[in-house]
Amino acid sequence: MIAYCATCGHATHRIIPSGDSRPRDVCAAPHCAAVHYENPKIVAGTLPVWQGKILLCKRAIEPRLGYWTLPAGFMELNETCEQGAVRETWEEAAAKAHVRSLLSVLDVPHASQVHMFYLADLVDGQFAAGTESLEVALFAPEDIPWNEIAFKTVTKTLRHYLSNPSTPSQLTGVVTYTPKPAVTEP
Repeated sequence: MIAYCATCGHATHRIIPSGDSRPRDVCAAPHCAAVHYENPKIVAGTLPVWQGKILLCKRAIEPRLGYWTLPAGFMELNETCEQGAVRETWEEAAAKAHVRSLLSVLDVPHASQVHMFYLADLVDGQFAAGTESLEVALFAPEDIPWNEIAFKTVTKTLRHYLSNPSTPSQLTGVVTYTPKPAVTEP
């Protein structure tokens, strides 16, 4: 919920604006009446490959601190999805990536996110841990630490790629999480 208008600073109220079908935060009359939309965030990243091995980063931040992931993160304004994926690869793994193709697009509705991963080649095989990574390493497919992968979207993307690494097709879908039921006292 957005409490104050980003345009004029006055309080907002939640209503269904005329011509819309969902509740939105709208600047209260008689002020500017700006409608404030909240939309999913895009996470862009790469599945970087070097000599048949896949580059993974061990997370130095929450969520999932200490778990392995592909280099990825939230897009910035004024960049394409591909540019964001390449930038994130540099920031998290100090690795230069050359994008080959879009590999996966996965909806994560519970987090209001869309995750996009590009298949990429490491340009020179060089990498190092960035500020958001504890460690960065190349893994042969048989050595991937499956029980230590941070996110389901990363697991799905890795498995999709490994199902046909020579000519992977694009994977699209929805990643859903089923929360464990709360334990209650009898």
